[in-house]
Amino acid sequence: MSTQLHLSSVQKVADQELEEKLGYTAILEAKKATDDEHAQTLVQGLQENRKAVFWSILISMSIIMEGYDTILIGNFFAYPTFQEKFGDYYGGNIGWQVSGPWQTGLNMGSTAGAVFGGLINGYIASRYGYRWTMIGSLGLLNALIFVVFFATCPEMLLAGQILCGLSWGVFATLSPAYASEVCPTNLRGYLTTYVNLCWAIGQLIATGVLRGCLSIEGDMGWRIPFAVQWLWPVPLMVVCYLAPESPWWLVRVDRLEQAKKSIKRLSGNKTEVQMSNQLAMMVHTTKMEAESTKGGTYIDCFRGVNLRRTEIVCVALMGQILAGSSFAYTPTYFFTTAGMDTANAFNLSLGAKGMAFIGTILSWWLISYWGRRPLYVGGMGILCLILFLIGILDVSAGDRGLWPSGGLCILWLFVYSLTVGPLAYSIISETSSVRLRPLSVVLSRTSYQLVNIISQVLQAYMMNPTEWNLLGKTGFFWGATSFCVFVWSYFRLPEVKGRTYEELDILFMNKVSARKFSSTYVDPYNTVKTEEVMEIEHKSST
Repeated sequence: MSTQLHLSSVQKVADQELEEKLGYTAILEAKKATDDEHAQTLVQGLQENRKAVFWSILISMSIIMEGYDTILIGNFFAYPTFQEKFGDYYGGNIGWQVSGPWQTGLNMGSTAGAVFGGLINGYIASRYGYRWTMIGSLGLLNALIFVVFFATCPEMLLAGQILCGLSWGVFATLSPAYASEVCPTNLRGYLTTYVNLCWAIGQLIATGVLRGCLSIEGDMGWRIPFAVQWLWPVPLMVVCYLAPESPWWLVRVDRLEQAKKSIKRLSGNKTEVQMSNQLAMMVHTTKMEAESTKGGTYIDCFRGVNLRRTEIVCVALMGQILAGSSFAYTPTYFFTTAGMDTANAFNLSLGAKGMAFIGTILSWWLISYWGRRPLYVGGMGILCLILFLIGILDVSAGDRGLWPSGGLCILWLFVYSLTVGPLAYSIISETSSVRLRPLSVVLSRTSYQLVNIISQVLQAYMMNPTEWNLLGKTGFFWGATSFCVFVWSYFRLPEVKGRTYEELDILFMNKVSARKFSSTYVDPYNTVKTEEVMEIEHKSST
């Protein structure tokens, strides 16, 4: 049984301000835009917003670079030439290894840089817009790749990773935010989860490059994979320069004429009336949020109704790490330390990344029927079970369970890419308020990176044969953390499928339970009068 919410004073103030800014019929136009979004089919959405889809796909390709880099260092620890360059010789069966402390430091380098890059980006993007922030970050990265390419010692490589991380922190926060703002409700899920597909593409390319360079002797064996990163920045800078700015950002900074031009550039078959209606809806949503959220700083993300939204976006994205991604997402080092041949380990990893690619594409079909909440909650439960099975297999079978463990890791990656991986990006982009979106997405990514730092420290010691050497038993630890996120998501994660940003604002303002989000009736314009009545009232007041 659905619940109906009442109109709040915040909405009434937003109605008045919209009429003052765009005319007395603007509220009717905003309602029409909302009704059109709900009535729009997937095919209609693609036809009317094909340019928005095109630009969103191109901008999100910056995530390919981050996905590419995130598995380079972790896989380099199993790379013979890299181990000899930056590691120490331990003799016996261990041979050349990068020590636990340096594994931890190198793993954390780009993560630490991404934390600071993301936090700085929150303010820069809010002030200067998405396009110029992205262009500046890409130019900076193009120069900083020289540091890691010419690294001669672990200290220099660590410095390069930290500096490059500043730019990756920007890509990880701007891309999903841009995707969520340039497309209508029925396309948001596809384009925000496409971010995860770019991540998978980057990691698939990285694994292929690493496998191809495995036989190259000397320093070029590990330098070529770093050099491949120069392929992306300049073309993407051109794309960002040509791309239209987010109309939602332009509305937030009160540049309405430019916002309408941006809507026009992002549209396909939309009429002038439809574009005016869309602008009115954006202004109404922004004004309503401005009444409930005074200011636009990180502190405001933790005030009032925004505290709950911040909790959801942060924990949902942290769930990617707590689901065991540090362990099962890039298992190459696990397999080599457990005794698998290096070439076979990289072949297995390449196959796993292919499964991640397929899983993300299939997730597009699932979200159109199941939404976000059921897939995230169910996916986290399955991942928890797989991790416990890996731990049990290691205890019961030892070395004989190595290949079955590899199969479970691939299954984990497929389920992750089908559920938690892509859906987390959709959740953080859609759940955050429009007014605070750049800051909320940054906070979610910062929370992710902080948990990632802790996980990388633990993972380096749990897997390293010179440290704790837990191998498959690590699955018990990550199984426990994923179970905690499973419980949280059941009670706290709402369903946002099919909701406009205005409707989500009202649901959060009314403190609706997460399990009742999908069944609660919301009408942001239930006091809107007919056009004839509005015309009469307007004439009588003039």
